[in-house]
Amino acid sequence: MRDATKDTKPAFRKQSYSKELFLFTLTEQDFARIRKLIYRIAGISLAPGKKDLVYSRLARRLRVRQLESFTEYIQLLEDGDQAEREAFVNALTTNLTSFFREAHHFPILSQHLATIPQNRPVSIWTCASSTGEEPYSIAMTAVEHFKSFDAPVQILATDIDTNVLERARQGVYPLDQLKKLSPGQLKKFFLKGEGKQAGFAKIRPELKKMVTFRRINLLDSQWPINERFDAIFCRNVMIYFDKETQHAILKKVAPYLQPNGLFFAGHSESFHHATDLLRLCGKTVYSLRN
Repeated sequence: MRDATKDTKPAFRKQSYSKELFLFTLTEQDFARIRKLIYRIAGISLAPGKKDLVYSRLARRLRVRQLESFTEYIQLLEDGDQAEREAFVNALTTNLTSFFREAHHFPILSQHLATIPQNRPVSIWTCASSTGEEPYSIAMTAVEHFKSFDAPVQILATDIDTNVLERARQGVYPLDQLKKLSPGQLKKFFLKGEGKQAGFAKIRPELKKMVTFRRINLLDSQWPINERFDAIFCRNVMIYFDKETQHAILKKVAPYLQPNGLFFAGHSESFHHATDLLRLCGKTVYSLRN
């Protein structure tokens, strides 16, 4: 008689999972090539201790492309497969964000809006918009400042990661991600889901129309932008670049800021090495040096 205790489904699943987990080998040479590639393509400076993270995020790409080794995958990237390069960057991009993150910036933005002449529209650029929480928080701040959904404000929201941009365009969020918002803000700016959408909320169309999402790689030689901005939010993105790359990006960004515009940085970012371009005028808030 067959002993069922020796052939159970849980044991089979555990064995299968372990086999899949160790399917590939990421050598030090492959890891070094990946670090060079992500630096060249996206400017991201991967620390030597990120090998496990790289494996966990890229192994799934090898399975999708039905490749047998990281060496094959790297060759695919180096041969210029643009679709896979995009997926490669998406996989290694960190997208930690929330509504009204670094809350002290939004009252400063509101005060700044009051100084801008009323005879022209206001333009704001968020350089690393991720899944949309930052640009939508900016839009809410503008609506509350102008007391109208017809606020004269347009927001350009860009990111290198196409996956998060698509989620941002949809503007749908789990309710537990909206805990920082007041009941009044939830009612004013969101539509609560019902049925299959229960537990989720969607950005109202009136707010969404203020934001345009677009893919931009900050390392590209040219950006498809033909305007200057009253405020630029570039928060918690420079930490992934080395000092040389930071300065190069800031030098490119500076001409896109209005003479009296504000540049918002992340709480762990400082630009002592770019005092020729920016001067500190508040807590992680900068203006043009000249």
